[in-house]
Amino acid sequence: MSALPRLVLSATLLLALGAAAGMPAHAPPAAVPGFDLVLRGGRVIDPESGLDGIRDVGIVGGRIEAVSDQPLTGKKTLDVRGMIVAPGFIDLHSHAFDLPGQRMQACDGVTTALELESGVQPIGAAYDMIAARGAAVNYGFSSSWTFSRIAAMIPEMPPPAPTPDWYLGSFRHPRWTTDVTSDAELAKVLAMLEDGLRQGALGIGVNAGYVPGVGGKELTAVSELAARHGVPTFTHLRDWSIVDPNSSVEGLNMLIGLSATTGVHSHVCHLNSTSLRDGETTIRMVEAARLRGLKVSTEAYPYGIASFPVGATILLRNAKEFRERIGIDFDKVRLIAKGRQIVDEADIRREQKAAPGQLVIMSFLDESVPDDRRILDATVTPPWSAIASDAVPWNLPDGSFVDGEAWPLPANAASNPRSAGTFCRFLRTYVRERQLLSWIDAIRKITIVPAKILEDSVPQMKRKGRLQAGMDADIAVIDPDNVRDRATPDRSAQPSEGIRHLVVNGTLLIQDGRLDVASKPGRPVRRSVVTD
Repeated sequence: MSALPRLVLSATLLLALGAAAGMPAHAPPAAVPGFDLVLRGGRVIDPESGLDGIRDVGIVGGRIEAVSDQPLTGKKTLDVRGMIVAPGFIDLHSHAFDLPGQRMQACDGVTTALELESGVQPIGAAYDMIAARGAAVNYGFSSSWTFSRIAAMIPEMPPPAPTPDWYLGSFRHPRWTTDVTSDAELAKVLAMLEDGLRQGALGIGVNAGYVPGVGGKELTAVSELAARHGVPTFTHLRDWSIVDPNSSVEGLNMLIGLSATTGVHSHVCHLNSTSLRDGETTIRMVEAARLRGLKVSTEAYPYGIASFPVGATILLRNAKEFRERIGIDFDKVRLIAKGRQIVDEADIRREQKAAPGQLVIMSFLDESVPDDRRILDATVTPPWSAIASDAVPWNLPDGSFVDGEAWPLPANAASNPRSAGTFCRFLRTYVRERQLLSWIDAIRKITIVPAKILEDSVPQMKRKGRLQAGMDADIAVIDPDNVRDRATPDRSAQPSEGIRHLVVNGTLLIQDGRLDVASKPGRPVRRSVVTD
């Protein structure tokens, strides 16, 4: 028996003897230095158990071994008095899975960032790519319906690659967004999706908001496939409008109907942005479906700004139709890499012709306006919905993506501010400033809620989102008085502040507010690979 198991066994025996003698049963006493890392004296919040109290946390390897109201000792001890010690934040919706994107999210308290809405293909290559490069935080992917559709319908495209460049390049061939698949094409799509699931994908990503040409038969077949494999679909609603027909309300009803008829768990991505000004209606619809026992979940981000390629079909409408259906004008669209607002319809048509894959920001709600803020609050605050960033990759002014080891990011790097500030913004605005949520309720929405959305199909997630003995040592130590987002549309490459320490799989990625660029403790989140 190794020294560590003997130590843990001895500690357990001491606890048992103490309990038999009528002594209070605490975690291993201070005299037993059984921990690699101890977080001492912080306000420990574990939403699943309801714990909210002063505790020491002891970590061995990549696991939490003790949460104690008595002092613990370890090889390394951090005094975290006055801080909140919480499970690491889980982001179900991040497209920024390169190293710069992961590091920016780590500064926002994220320890697990998953690409689930869009997903990628091929799945095995995606996991291999990240493993070879190293990861700052935990990572995982869904099997991408859009990648599969592009591969099946666009012979001009090269074989699928799990990169933003491959996906964004497809917007030069819009047939995959506008046309219904033939029987042969749909068979190829379904085969690719199933192959991705067999390679360990976490579900099926259905980016239907960019594919108005998809019909109900295809989406039903995709949902049936997911249901057979016992995994969720992660869906951007097909319909995206504040007016009928083809309104966001209609699109959500279709997705809820798919859950009712196929039994699939339908996760609605960024309900706030796909609902536009109808968020108060759509959140009631999701809650009603859940109360009727349907497997429907959702997420939102605390911003009134969306992102997508400038060639997305939502921006192909003429100015009058765009104003009627989306509720804003083209001057609310901003080119991320170029750092400027679109002026008018002629301007956006030039940009779409020149580079249809370039990313934009679209401001659909003005958070300084009380009515707009109320609409946003409706989708952000429900206790059963998750917070997710929809982070996008970081651009340089020439349109290329930031990659590699550079840290901090170049000052001229640009993205949606959500890519840097979602979680700290949520804590700053909804807890500290506006006091709409308590600390434990807010932390629930960024830890255990997203974990439970996945855990029925992804066993690894049963060890995440909790701060309990035996769970993965993914931990965020938060300065409650100073946690804040700093990223703005004009200056997006500004990391959040207030994440004092961040532990990923037992390794300190951030200590005293400083990110360790030599550390890459992220591990894959993956379902079992099926071999024939």
